[in-house]
Amino acid sequence: MKKYIIPLLLILLGCDDFGDINTDPNNPTQVPVSGFLANAIHSLPGYENGLTGLYYSQYWAATQYTENSRYDVSQFDFTGIYSGPLNALETVIDYNSNPETMAFAAESGSNANQIAVAKILQSHFFIHATDRWGDLPYSEALKGSENLAPAYDTQEDIYNAIFDDLDEAINQFDNGAAPSGDILYNGDIEKWKKFANSLKLKMAIRISNIAPEKARQEFEEAVSDGVFTSNADGAFYQYLGDGVFDNPRYDDFLTRIDNAVSKELTDVLNNLNDPRLKAYADPINPNEPDTYEGIPFGLDNSAASDYAYDEVSLPNSSLVISKAAEIPILTYSQVLFFLAEGAEKGWNANGSASEHYNEAIKASMEQWGVFDQSIYDDYINHADVKYESENAMKLIGTQKWIATYLQGYEAWAEWRRLGYPELLPAPAALNNSGEIPRRQGYPSSESQNNAANYEAAVSRQGPDDLDTSVWWDTE
Repeated sequence: MKKYIIPLLLILLGCDDFGDINTDPNNPTQVPVSGFLANAIHSLPGYENGLTGLYYSQYWAATQYTENSRYDVSQFDFTGIYSGPLNALETVIDYNSNPETMAFAAESGSNANQIAVAKILQSHFFIHATDRWGDLPYSEALKGSENLAPAYDTQEDIYNAIFDDLDEAINQFDNGAAPSGDILYNGDIEKWKKFANSLKLKMAIRISNIAPEKARQEFEEAVSDGVFTSNADGAFYQYLGDGVFDNPRYDDFLTRIDNAVSKELTDVLNNLNDPRLKAYADPINPNEPDTYEGIPFGLDNSAASDYAYDEVSLPNSSLVISKAAEIPILTYSQVLFFLAEGAEKGWNANGSASEHYNEAIKASMEQWGVFDQSIYDDYINHADVKYESENAMKLIGTQKWIATYLQGYEAWAEWRRLGYPELLPAPAALNNSGEIPRRQGYPSSESQNNAANYEAAVSRQGPDDLDTSVWWDTE
């Protein structure tokens, strides 16, 4: 796996298209197409595990310099997603589509398979981006110097286009060689197909309150075509832990401790006697292994300073912030919760809501290495866990939040859609409304460099602040 990871500088290449790269096969400085794919995949955990997402979902709380956890930042830069992984993936597609470069590109796998994987990954990154910002450049994006001021597509149009893109990608796979830059699934095409269908499943549930007919159609198509069926199918980014490709959280906590597990998380898991707590956090006192207590979320700097580092639980040192700790991207337990919700709506989910819900909890416990049959049996019969249709969305929302630990932006998106668990805003919030953000603001560069399209998006979507809801957010 290591041989495919190339310096991160490559993902910053601002190429207009494949023509910006020297394609002379005799030139020793030529960049293998596999490198662009590997670098895009290498970008996945940085976005999935972003610190702001961990704050918004209240998995972690700041112990000092608490402003970010109190919503003081209203504008967030999305240009890195475009110039980094999205551009790298567009380069893969360009190389494998142009007759002049297809033969060279095929040295990294069949042209069709590379394009399919690149389209699936682009879909993932665009879902991540539009769920954060709402309307975004999509149909006119990634054109380089051909279009430096792309129009914004509505989130509804982006979602509809991604459904089509994923279908196209799934159907594009052939029997040729798998992409050699695939450091996520190591060339397993069947898992890429399941990943694509599982993305469709997630998207369908995401829009189910605003576009129920479209949601049901896409949901049932994904189920029929094949989504994740075990933890082995899930997408996880595995850091090498070799001193070069380490989990960046390891260095964060090695040099300073700015964050701890939130009290909001430890309270929920302590109250449920949830076995995942010991995988998510370290005990306050290693000599008292059952002492877990997080720091209250959203405190000002003065209040946070009252908590010493040895008085609160930090993220688990071996499973969460170690050098080789893996980052979940899309998991089997998530898919099962989506299936449970679809079944509760009366859609064809190949099983009942309660079956999928219970299996999702089991899959999450197995994922974190804490499954024990007797503990699990007691857990799913706990009064605050046992499935019942009357409280389905509360139960699914709360358990999904527990299961998507470390996937902060994903958990925040689902919290916005479902409203569970019942999180409270930061008590020392710095944003105007004092409420948990519903979206992130566009970067200031857009109002300066792409003013007409920026203003059109704001006029259509609503004020460019943290309180405007994205299209699918009807909660």
